[in-house]
Amino acid sequence: MVDQMDIPPSQLLRLLQTEIPSNDEKILRSHTIWLCLNCEMCIGRCPMEVDIPPMMDFLRSESIRRKMVNPKAGNIIAFHRSFLESIRYTGRLFELGLVLSYKSKTFHLFQDAGLAPEMIAKGKLGFIPERIKKVADMKRIFSRTLKKGGQS
Repeated sequence: MVDQMDIPPSQLLRLLQTEIPSNDEKILRSHTIWLCLNCEMCIGRCPMEVDIPPMMDFLRSESIRRKMVNPKAGNIIAFHRSFLESIRYTGRLFELGLVLSYKSKTFHLFQDAGLAPEMIAKGKLGFIPERIKKVADMKRIFSRTLKKGGQS
């Protein structure tokens, strides 16, 4: 993903090290923090073995908290929120609910619509969500996380 990033991770780390407010703002407004997939490949390639994924999670939270989100990150945030909503209410991922929630947030109503019939035929999109036995416990976990300042 680095070729899609506006600031390469190595440069992002250097900007953080400067502790200059304008550099911090540049980072929080960057698209890079939203493109990180948390795949951990960077850890394996970094000679200093810097654990970048948790740092990116923190930077995304800060970007939202300070209202500095890059405009290009809208679809990523919409997908993230739709995914978490599915988990919060069923305890599992309900794919059709995820798709409908994401489409309603982004208004990309017909994007990828041609894939739906094949996915339904293969049993990849169920119409009824499966729920875990203790959904209330899952909701409690989300509630505690949000009280501690987490983002949903």
